Amino acid sequence: MLRYLDVAAKPLAGSRGRAAGTLVLIHGFPLSARMWEPQLVLSELGWRLIVPHLRGFDDGPAGRSATSMNDNAGDVIDLLDALHVEQAVIAGLSMGGYVTFALLRNAASYFQGLVLADTKSQADAPEGVQARQRMQALVRDKGPDAVADEMLPKLLGESTRRQQPDLVEKVRAIILANGAETIAGALTAMMTRPDSTATLSTIKVPTLVVVGEEDTLTPPPLSVEMHKAISGSELVRIPEAGHMPNLEQPAAFNAALTTFLARRF
Repeated sequence: MLRYLDVAAKPLAGSRGRAAGTLVLIHGFPLSARMWEPQLVLSELGWRLIVPHLRGFDDGPAGRSATSMNDNAGDVIDLLDALHVEQAVIAGLSMGGYVTFALLRNAASYFQGLVLADTKSQADAPEGVQARQRMQALVRDKGPDAVADEMLPKLLGESTRRQQPDLVEKVRAIILANGAETIAGALTAMMTRPDSTATLSTIKVPTLVVVGEEDTLTPPPLSVEMHKAISGSELVRIPEAGHMPNLEQPAAFNAALTTFLARRF
């Protein structure tokens, strides 16, 4: 079973100890559940948080990841079943969004609500597959350090890199806690994932789409497309943030989540 964080909800006044619900947060590439630390405060709003490390992540050099999104989705389902969670609001950022799409295709009944952050529904184009293959060669030849050097300018927006050097180093440290084979396996899973665009029109649960204004990996127009394709969805754009707005602008990201959860649940 996946390693995970399980943060109990703090009962709200008048709730008689009942949790508002369960919120599952699925991390991006090449990070781990540690990227969601700024969101753990949502437990104070009455939400139980389940935050898995996808297979192999944060396991150091010995870690080996799943090599398909269906395998990752199966791992998350096994975790929810073990924890007796029948429904949850499930949020995925970047690669976590790809896992979330696999969950929607295979186990839509687990969804009470959905959050898609800095992700896209399209499969990789041929040039995207080639870029991931080059990164696989890079990580196997030069290790996670080389991947961190390449990915940090893409993960974090220009404003963040200029104004928050400590955060840049924190993200680097999270990347370096992953082994080369974990990163290589995740690249295989991403480059072979199916196109999920047709899934968007089938989504019937309350949905929030979030994107950083400075995201260059999955730019805002892609989030606008998803928002338009998902009936009744909400869209929030986070200023001065790139591909990781939950870390770059946690107050704004948490406010978007809080407003969505309070209004829709």
